[in-house]
Amino acid sequence: MIKTILFDVDGVMLSEERYFDASALTVWELLFSPQYAGLQGEPFHPAPAEALIRRVREQVFVQDEVLNFIKSRGINSNWDMVFLAVSYQLVRLIEALVPHVPEAASLLADELGRQELARLRQWANDYTPDFAVDYAAFLPDFAKSSAQKADLLLYVNQLAKERCGVETDKFSANCALWQLVQETFQEWYLGDERVAASIGRETMQPGKKGFLTDEIPIVPPTEMAELFRVLNERGYTLGIGTGRPTIETHVPLRAMNLLEWFDPNRVVTASHVLEAEEAHPDYVPLSKPHPFSYVKGLLGLETPNSDVLRHPLPIENGEEVLVVGDSLADLLAARSMGCQFAATLTGLSGQKARSKFAEEKADYILDDVRDLLTVLNAK
Repeated sequence: MIKTILFDVDGVMLSEERYFDASALTVWELLFSPQYAGLQGEPFHPAPAEALIRRVREQVFVQDEVLNFIKSRGINSNWDMVFLAVSYQLVRLIEALVPHVPEAASLLADELGRQELARLRQWANDYTPDFAVDYAAFLPDFAKSSAQKADLLLYVNQLAKERCGVETDKFSANCALWQLVQETFQEWYLGDERVAASIGRETMQPGKKGFLTDEIPIVPPTEMAELFRVLNERGYTLGIGTGRPTIETHVPLRAMNLLEWFDPNRVVTASHVLEAEEAHPDYVPLSKPHPFSYVKGLLGLETPNSDVLRHPLPIENGEEVLVVGDSLADLLAARSMGCQFAATLTGLSGQKARSKFAEEKADYILDDVRDLLTVLNAK
């Protein structure tokens, strides 16, 4: 008998569209802004019009084929998606530079931060001004690998060796470039007014209005609120395990009158994941498909992260816990826990994901989160 239900947010309650827009804009900025790699051929604007946002996303993610590929490999974090896209193009850039500036290869064996990107910018302007970003090349290069989940980030190291002949282990979820990606993404999503509360500094390039106030609910908020109210009345404990940071979770869900239905002690966000990773670097990465966010949601925020990480898996009485998510990463996390999983067909792939979830033997497949009551009534 199910007692606890743990929900993802993106693709279940809120649309992922604005997250993917922010992801594409982050890639665009890091490659073309004079503050970063500053490549030629694409003027950068911190406040793009909607038509430009649509074009940038279409190009960066190749009509979302790149996003679908990355998510099919078990990666659910937008920060990781941006890191992969940016890292790949930087490796290609360094490959193009090496015949002109042999020392450019040495950057791959070190951390790639702001200073290193400034050097790349100068070299690229001097020696390879015609270098062309090739977003579509990402797919065949990464498809050569069978890497899944966090190993896909590490695969960039192998590409650096193949393309530039450099042995490196600097591409990972705890490197300087990943941190730069994470902070720049937050600038886009939160905008100038809110970003300092998230990353501890003001935006590097003012003018970003942010997407937080432009969230898109997947189904009408009143209908979601009614669902959660009924679940509460029936005695289910409701929690959240999301890849969103805390502010990006609380603000829109509170505005839509949804947050009040969840146990505050069981709302786990990417902010809690980052705190755990900083305290326990040997466990990095802890983002989904790692089950950390759902296990902590089950045990409660007051449970020390060390206890969460040592909690035996699969959990006891797994049949009493249901995870509701839209991605393979959510399914893999639920499977690690030994609990039940309900897939919603409201993520990036929509109804096309049905066959994949059926193949992976999801316990339940829902057209959208409202179908959850039908599932529970049938039990």
